[in-house]
Amino acid sequence: MTKFSDLKLNPKVLKAIDEAGYETPTPIQAGAIPHALEGRDVLGIAQTGTGKTASFTLPMITLLARGRARARMPRSLVLCPTRELAAQVAENFDTYSKHVKLTKVLLIGGVSFKEQDALIDKGVDVLIATPGRLLDHFERGKLLLTGVQIMVVDEADRMLDMGFIPDIERIFSLTPFTRQTLFFSATMANEIERITNTFLSNPARIEVARQATTAESIQQGVVMFKGSRRDREASEKRRLLRDLVDAEGDKCTNAIVFCNRKSDVDIVAKSLKTYGYNAEPIHGDLDQSQRTKTLEGFRDGSIRLLIASDVAARGLDIPHVSHVLNFDVPSHAEDYVHRIGRTGRAGRDGKAITICIPRDEKYFEAVEKLVQKEIPRIENPRKKDAPKADKEERREETETKSTSSKPSRSSSSKSSSSKSSSKSGNRGSGNDNKVMGLGDHMPRFIALSFQERLAV
Repeated sequence: MTKFSDLKLNPKVLKAIDEAGYETPTPIQAGAIPHALEGRDVLGIAQTGTGKTASFTLPMITLLARGRARARMPRSLVLCPTRELAAQVAENFDTYSKHVKLTKVLLIGGVSFKEQDALIDKGVDVLIATPGRLLDHFERGKLLLTGVQIMVVDEADRMLDMGFIPDIERIFSLTPFTRQTLFFSATMANEIERITNTFLSNPARIEVARQATTAESIQQGVVMFKGSRRDREASEKRRLLRDLVDAEGDKCTNAIVFCNRKSDVDIVAKSLKTYGYNAEPIHGDLDQSQRTKTLEGFRDGSIRLLIASDVAARGLDIPHVSHVLNFDVPSHAEDYVHRIGRTGRAGRDGKAITICIPRDEKYFEAVEKLVQKEIPRIENPRKKDAPKADKEERREETETKSTSSKPSRSSSSKSSSSKSSSKSGNRGSGNDNKVMGLGDHMPRFIALSFQERLAV
C-alpha cells in the first residue's frame, strides 16, 4: 500500500501530514501527486469527499518551497467557485505548509480591498481567489499574473458550467503559456472536457471512480410527494421535511437541507425555526461575516440544520454530516452527486433523502440515469401516523378557514353599509384611520408580511 512517504514530497510537508494524523493517501492523491510533482498538467476526477484538495495543495507546497515571490506577482494561483471553498483551501495550505516559509493571500468578496492590496504588495507565493475578486484587483492595477508558475481550478465543472467561462478564459490569457495547470472536480461532462482540452496540455488524467458515482457508504432514498392542492403544496412540502427530520430522530445529528432557489432557502429556514428547529440559512446574498458565522456554528454543533443553496455549499469539507435532505430535486443531475457528497465522507456512513414532486420527476429521472442506479422509494412518514396526520390537517384547515372566512363575512355584511354611507356623502368624514369593511377587528394574517405568510 502506498504511503505519503513514498510520494517524494518535501520532508517538511511530510512532517505536517504526520502531525495532521494522515499516513495513507487516498486514491486520487496517490494518482495525482506524482504527476503534479513532475510538472505535468493534471485532470483529476473523483467523487466528493476523497481528498481532492490535498491532491494539489501538497505538491504545490513542495514545488514552491524553493524560490521567492515578488511584489504583486503571485507564483501560483488557485481559483475556487465560492468564498467558502476558497477559505477551506486556504485552511488546507495553513495545515500543510506550517513548516515551510510560504506566503498566502485569500482574495474573496466581503473583505476590504485595502487589506488585500497590502498583502499582495508584500509578495505572494500562493494566491487563492474567486474569479470576480481576482479580476477586480487586476483591473485596478494591483495585480500581475505573468509570474504564475502553477494554476489550479478547483471544482472545475462548476467553474466552467455556471457562467464562469469568460472569466476563466480571460484569467488563463493573463498567465504564462508555460504554466502548469491542474483541474480537479467530482464530475466532468463531455462538453466541459472539450473546454479543458483548450486549457490543459497533454494532461495526466486521474479518474479513480466512474464519473458521477456516489459513495457506497451513503444510504439513498426518495419520497415521491404530491400535494393535496396546488396552493397548499409548498406548505405541505415543508411539513414533510419536518416529518423526515423527526422520523430520523437522534440518528440525524446534523443535516444540510438543499434548495434550488435562494428565496426558498430563507423561507424553509424561517419555517423550521418557527416550528422550533435549530436551523440557519446560507446562500450567496448573505453577508460574508454571516455566512462564516453560520458555517462555524454548523461545524461546532451549535446549529443542527443548515439550509443551503448549491453554490454556497459546493465543495465544503464538513466531515461529520449525518444527513443530506434535498428539499428540491436539482435541475442539473451532476449537482445531486455534489449534494449528497456532503455526507458519508472519508468512509463514514451517511444518509441522503430527496423530496420529489410531480413536476420534478424528469429531473429525478436524469439523476438516476447519471448515477446508473435506481434510488429506493421510501414511504412518506406522515402516512405511518395517519390519525395524527388527519387531525393536524383538519386543525390547519380549520385555522385557515377561520382566518379567511371572517374577513369575507364582515366585508360582505358591511359592504352595503359602506356603499350607502358613500352615497350619503360620508366618504371624508374622519374615519380614514379604519380599514373599510373590517371594523375594529383586523384578522391576524393581514398584519403578516408576505414572507411570514409563506413560512407558516
